[in-house]
Amino acid sequence: RCGIRIYTSGDVEAVNGTDVRLKCTFQSSATINPDLVIISWTFRPLKGGREESVSLCLFHYQQKAYPPTEGIFRKKIHWAGDVMGGDASIRIQEVKFIYNGTYICQVKNPPDVHGPVGQIQLRVVLSGKERGFLTTCLGKLFSHLILARVFRVCWKVNLCLKPLEDSNKFSQSLLFPGHSLCSPALWTDPPISAK
Repeated sequence: RCGIRIYTSGDVEAVNGTDVRLKCTFQSSATINPDLVIISWTFRPLKGGREESVSLCLFHYQQKAYPPTEGIFRKKIHWAGDVMGGDASIRIQEVKFIYNGTYICQVKNPPDVHGPVGQIQLRVVLSGKERGFLTTCLGKLFSHLILARVFRVCWKVNLCLKPLEDSNKFSQSLLFPGHSLCSPALWTDPPISAK
């Protein structure tokens, strides 16, 4: 057996605002030397864009992790692995929707530096509260849009019928004195005058 083998959790789902562990483990054909192992993570955003380094390059020749000092992952990504145990995992604090995408884990244990990379697809989702709030807001917005449309149509129809209504009132007053246009009396026989 030769080369590095990388194992990841594949697809990971995390609720917005929570912490998540991205698990990446490895096996090497060479003896693990914690002073020489190099672990690096890169990030590819979900909606296209260029691949960018997560800036969590773990150069273990000094057994020290170097987390990002700037960018969207600043103070958010932390080492969560154990090199001697073949674990190169990281933890992301308070995940956000902009963290949706593919995380690529690469491990090199000289002289064993060839092998595939591990990939994890992270999907950040709404919490139950956020989902309920969003549904309520969208429902209210949709209701308001429908009501606004109905009022607008009624207002336009009313403007168009206003002249017609005025002329009908005049005609009605000649035919049926004492009854208004909307009176139920319109639907009954006209009053019979006494002779």
